[in-house]
Amino acid sequence: MSNPFFINSGPFNISEILKILKLKLKIDLNTSVKDIKDLFHADKNCITFFHSKKYSEIAKKTKASYCITNQNLKDYLPKSCIAIIVKNVLISTSLVTEKFYPNSIEDEYDATAVNIRDTTLKDIVNAGKNVLVGDNVKIGKNCLIGHNSIIERNVQIGDNCKIGSNTILRNSIIKDNVTILDNCVIGKKGFGFFPSQNKNLRYPHIGIVIINENSEIGCGSTIDRGSLSNTEIGKNTFLDNQIHIAHNVKIGENTIIAGQVGIAGSSIIGNNVKIGGQAGISGHIKVGNNVEIGGGSGVIKDIPDNVKVMGYPAKSIREFLKDNR
Repeated sequence: MSNPFFINSGPFNISEILKILKLKLKIDLNTSVKDIKDLFHADKNCITFFHSKKYSEIAKKTKASYCITNQNLKDYLPKSCIAIIVKNVLISTSLVTEKFYPNSIEDEYDATAVNIRDTTLKDIVNAGKNVLVGDNVKIGKNCLIGHNSIIERNVQIGDNCKIGSNTILRNSIIKDNVTILDNCVIGKKGFGFFPSQNKNLRYPHIGIVIINENSEIGCGSTIDRGSLSNTEIGKNTFLDNQIHIAHNVKIGENTIIAGQVGIAGSSIIGNNVKIGGQAGISGHIKVGNNVEIGGGSGVIKDIPDNVKVMGYPAKSIREFLKDNR
C-alpha cells in the first residue's frame, strides 16, 4: 500500500530531477514524474532505483518510467524504463526522494500532541495518566493505552488493541486485536545514512509500519518505518522483549521471535518461522516458511523453506552438531 501520511510534493518534470543529480540526458525533458517508489510498486510515470543484482528479477518487470541505476545493471531493465546512470545509486535516490518528500528526513517530537483527555478520543479510549495524541490519529473501539504513552501524528489503531505505558507510536497502522507492551518505539525513522567526512547524508524514510491482526510486540522493542516501502508484521506474529526490526523488513504470519533478536533492513521473514533469542539476521536476506533459527545464530545468506539452522554463519542443525562435537 502507498503511504497515507507523507505528502508528495510532486509531480516534477524529469528535467528538475536530472538537475538535482547534475546529469544531462538526451530525453524528453518535459515529461512529468509523479512519484518515487521501489521497483515492485513503481508504475508508469514513476521513478525507481536499482542498486543490486539481487533484485534483477524484479527489475526486469518494473513498470517505472525511469530508474536510477549504474552501468552494470542497466541492461536488466525493460525497454519501457529509461535508465538514469549515476555513480552512487543510493545517494542519488536519497536526493530524489527528498525532493518528493522534503519532510521525511527528521523526526522531531510531535508538537501537535495534546492530552487525550482534551480530545474527543477520551470518550472511546480507556487511557492512563498523561497520554498524549497528535494530529491525524484514529483509534478504534475497546482500546487501552497505558500511562505516559504518546500516540504521535499519523497513527491508525484498530479495535480491541492494548498499548502499554511509556510507548511511542508514529506513522503506523495497527490492525485489530494487537498488543504492544511497555517502552516500545514504533514508526520512527530507520538507521539510514551515508557516511561522510564532513556531514553524514540522511536517507528519507517515507514508508510506514503496519502491524497486522492478533500480533503482540514485547517490551522495549523498536520497529522502524520503511524507507521507500513499508515495514510489516504479519498476522498472529509474536515478538518477545527488546527486539529491533529495521526499515523495510517484512515478517510473515504466525511467526515467533525470542528476545534480543535484530533483523537488519529489507530482510523478508516467511510464515511460521521461529527465531531463538539473540539471533541476528543480516540485511536483504530472505528466510523461507517454516524455518527454525537457533538462539545466538548469525544469518548472512538466504534460507529456504522448511530448514532448521544454527550457529555463525547459520547452517543446518545437522552440520552444526557435526562441526561442534
